[in-house]
Amino acid sequence: MRRVSAAPRHLLMTADAVGGVWTHALELAAALAPLGVRTTLAVLGPGLDAARRARAAQVPGLELVDTGLPLDWLAGTEAEVIQAGEAIASLARCSGAELLQLNSPALAAAADFPVPLVGVCHSCLATWWQTMRGGPMPSDFAWRVGLLARGYMRCDALVAPSAAFAAATARAYRLQRAPEVVWNGRRPGRVATAAGRFAFTAGRLWDDGKDLGTLNRAAAQLDLPVFAAGSTRGPNGAAVDLRHLRLLGSLDDAALEGWLARGPVFVSTARYEPFGLAVLEAAQAGCALVLSDIPSFRELWDGAACFVEPGDVGGFAKAIATLSRDQEQRRSLRVAALRRSRRYTATAMAQGMARIHARLQAAPRGRSVAA
Repeated sequence: MRRVSAAPRHLLMTADAVGGVWTHALELAAALAPLGVRTTLAVLGPGLDAARRARAAQVPGLELVDTGLPLDWLAGTEAEVIQAGEAIASLARCSGAELLQLNSPALAAAADFPVPLVGVCHSCLATWWQTMRGGPMPSDFAWRVGLLARGYMRCDALVAPSAAFAAATARAYRLQRAPEVVWNGRRPGRVATAAGRFAFTAGRLWDDGKDLGTLNRAAAQLDLPVFAAGSTRGPNGAAVDLRHLRLLGSLDDAALEGWLARGPVFVSTARYEPFGLAVLEAAQAGCALVLSDIPSFRELWDGAACFVEPGDVGGFAKAIATLSRDQEQRRSLRVAALRRSRRYTATAMAQGMARIHARLQAAPRGRSVAA
């Protein structure tokens, strides 16, 4: 793998173990290692379990720091987030890192950092609220959005995992320039050799943005099982009742790969999804995809998935049932998804991020991302 000129030798990156950011961080750190980049991963939020620690130990040169600091969207007060940002700034000074990637850019709102900052816009409350609710935000959301806006303004570069989400972020925060786009990536696992007669989904089942209620109601209309991997209760207290789905609980990477290798019809009914790592994992396994027709999914999977209008219970049930019977259409979609997934590799993601890292290393600091 070609080394990107002037890339930092030591990257400090923040992450959490609640959702896709954890996967993104480990995949990126592993793919940056052959480029000569050593990563220190500062983990915020709920503590790491043994499985996640074991997974992190497989990444060459990765140093794991379980900070115990609060996540911006779980913190009780603005002061907690500001203090967490100051702690990360102190870690940047002590660690000797040459660049900091904030996967929670709100941490940049008030602290002074000794190195260039890359803020990655994985998701946010403002864009979630505009998609899922609309109207004035509650005060508990408003102060978090304000902190994130300040954090965005203090980053030296912003990155989003899809052009659709970059545009949504620019609109929500009135940025003069949209974040740069670096698609998320994964190393592929096993490819399915058969087409299982069942449907499958995975992710944060408790999150309204994933709209599992639609899939739950669609499952009640089907004569085949619909399995769902993930937690039905979130760390913020959110919970969902999915009585028509066959719930598997949270699965580790190996177990999830095993389910996808059985070749189910993979379904995402999400109304809000900046990228969708679970969709990518299913496509890499050669699963046929049934996806909600939202901008990010269209950008990433147009021509390689069956699209259904968000919230259309009957439409999802019909698409799943059709693919369970029509083996030729299903085979065509499986091949198309597998081919498309080759755009979204961990190597491509690392090279894209490394180019941004190298540019910031070479440039003077202090220019606002919105200038």
